Amino acid sequence: MGAKIIDGKKIAAEIREELAREVMELKAKGIIPGLAVILVGDDPASKVYVTNKNRAAETLGYYSVSLHLPADTSQDDLLSHIEKFNRDEKIHGILVQLPLPEHIDPNRIIEAIHWEKDVDGFHPVNVGKLVLGQECFWPCTPAGILELLGRSGISVAGKHVVIVGRSNIVGKPLANLLMQKAPWADATVTVCHSRTKSLSNITQQADILIAAIGRARFITAEMVREGAVVVDVGVNRVEDPSRKSGYRLVGDVDFEAVKEKAAAITPVPGGVGPMTITMLMKNTLMAAKNYLKRARRAEN
Repeated sequence: MGAKIIDGKKIAAEIREELAREVMELKAKGIIPGLAVILVGDDPASKVYVTNKNRAAETLGYYSVSLHLPADTSQDDLLSHIEKFNRDEKIHGILVQLPLPEHIDPNRIIEAIHWEKDVDGFHPVNVGKLVLGQECFWPCTPAGILELLGRSGISVAGKHVVIVGRSNIVGKPLANLLMQKAPWADATVTVCHSRTKSLSNITQQADILIAAIGRARFITAEMVREGAVVVDVGVNRVEDPSRKSGYRLVGDVDFEAVKEKAAAITPVPGGVGPMTITMLMKNTLMAAKNYLKRARRAEN
């Protein structure tokens, strides 16, 4: 029979259609969502991500600014650029592409972005609000995973969700979101990582297994319970001489083997990836709406 393939491209396209309608409504009120993306250095993967983010913003009719700085840019120079965007009323969302060169402290940079413009959801204020269950910007990949599950008719309420990976970008915020008392959550969550003992014993208990560990095909069929839902966050390059590029992308899950056991599974590419940029666009739209609300309150 094989698993249902959860099509991230299709779901992302549906959400972008919804966003495009909301952008038109906002423009009628005199506001164009504005996104500033800063890239420091020439990391190839980062350059691709930034290009895709800018393309998505322009397609939706956002005001999009892209700043590409050399790798030897000082931390102070980067901070001054962020401060300009913080003050710019046309910019509602600011994103600094990670990773940054080694001489720049990423925590200092994230904290410099005004939390009301932190569309990546990494600022300590947004992280705190997320943990408390308050309205805030959710990190884009966890938000995309929740949309994928919800729009595929997969309820997480009362389910045992096992997350393999504890990063600040995916594992930790996703665990916090899933355990909240909310219509889209109410899961029982276990977080595993590189120091977890008897990992297979835990992953085999998962109703929903989320792999975000950054190791190619790490999750094998033996680690997955029959009928589980499997979400693959990983994007890893593996050599493939048959490809012009010399490589292809695979996830953290052994897709071909696991899809024979799972009830539903996300592919790589085409699963979680398209959702991440779409959620960035959603956060930027939310930031623009919040700006409009604050402006109207100030008038009254």
